[in-house]
Amino acid sequence: MNTAKARDALLAGPRGFALGLVSIVGSILLFTLTVVSIGLIPIGVGVLATPLVVERVRAHANFRRELAARWSGVRIPSAYRPVPHRPGLAGWVERCTVMLRDPATWHDLRWMLADMTAGFVTALLPPVLILYMVYGWVLALGVWRPIADAGGDWFLFVHVVSQGTAYAAAALGTAMFVLGMFVNPALLRGHFQLARALLAPSREAELAQRVDRLTETRHDAVDTSAAELRRIERDLHDGAQARLVAMGMNLGTIEALVETDPAKAKQLLARARASSAEALTELRDLVRGIHPPVLAERGLADAVRALALRLPVPTDVSVDLPERARAEAPVESAAYFAVSEALTNAVKHADADSIWVDLSYGSGALRVSVGDNGKGGARTGAGTGLSGVERRLGTFDGVLAVSSPAGGPTLVTMEIPCELS
Repeated sequence: MNTAKARDALLAGPRGFALGLVSIVGSILLFTLTVVSIGLIPIGVGVLATPLVVERVRAHANFRRELAARWSGVRIPSAYRPVPHRPGLAGWVERCTVMLRDPATWHDLRWMLADMTAGFVTALLPPVLILYMVYGWVLALGVWRPIADAGGDWFLFVHVVSQGTAYAAAALGTAMFVLGMFVNPALLRGHFQLARALLAPSREAELAQRVDRLTETRHDAVDTSAAELRRIERDLHDGAQARLVAMGMNLGTIEALVETDPAKAKQLLARARASSAEALTELRDLVRGIHPPVLAERGLADAVRALALRLPVPTDVSVDLPERARAEAPVESAAYFAVSEALTNAVKHADADSIWVDLSYGSGALRVSVGDNGKGGARTGAGTGLSGVERRLGTFDGVLAVSSPAGGPTLVTMEIPCELS
């Protein structure tokens, strides 16, 4: 067993104990308060109390979702319906009605009922397998004597009444500890799998949530495409088109001066040649902004490396992608422009002197992380570049997460479900 697995097995003990404590205290308390507040609705008190209690129940369930993802890698989706927050008594009645009609509320109640029973037992198994060894050796080191004088004690199936039976208890406890080193992470994962089975939304709720998500991302995709077309039109009009028009006027003047003033015609020819070169450069930049040739020819990894080379800040690119395997062109394009936007933000706003990019693929998803050691403070929201990235990724069911505390560092993580070919 390597060090990482041994550490996870040992950590499963205190984590399981904490989960058991939260299960037996938090779930019982919140389940009781929820049932009582719902029962008081007919006399009016419950209308005011139920929304407050249900909000705490949802926070309790979301905290368990967070622990499941962090400790065992178990993803537990949620599908809570939006809750209105109108002021006044009518607003409270509306909030109470919406929450009670939400199937997720009853899923939470069902989960808490199981969490205080089966969830409590599964959470306590990892610490029990570790602590029983301690108890067994405490008995073997002499504590068995006063216990034997009182009639002995049962250590599982071993009746401790002598030094020999105490050593047998210590050996059994050691065997349980060794077993725990192999099964504790799985037991902890089983606790979270039970929570997932009860907390996850129904198939109908998932489909409804997905329809809403697809409708939102479709509108975002249409808006993004329209904005992109307007940008291309503006760049053409203000850049290459203006230079080509000026070059055409210079050529007309040259045609008139070529015989009467050859020197002036040569000057205008040089100016026209410079204008054509600038127009060509702008057209290449425009094409690169639509779909970089290196992305189409060599793939996402090399395109990101080429992007990093053009930055004024030292940028390290780490790639862990299967060789000669590529995602579909739209996915690669979305990932490339998302990385480009994140890097641009880091250069412009972070005041960083080091940037890093990690590309990897696993569990059916392309994962990209862009970090910097700058001042932090990045966030998603209306009007920010990261919100545009989030919308672009949403078209592919992708997600974006930003960790950027004040003072840094900043880490932007993107994940896009896809298949490589």
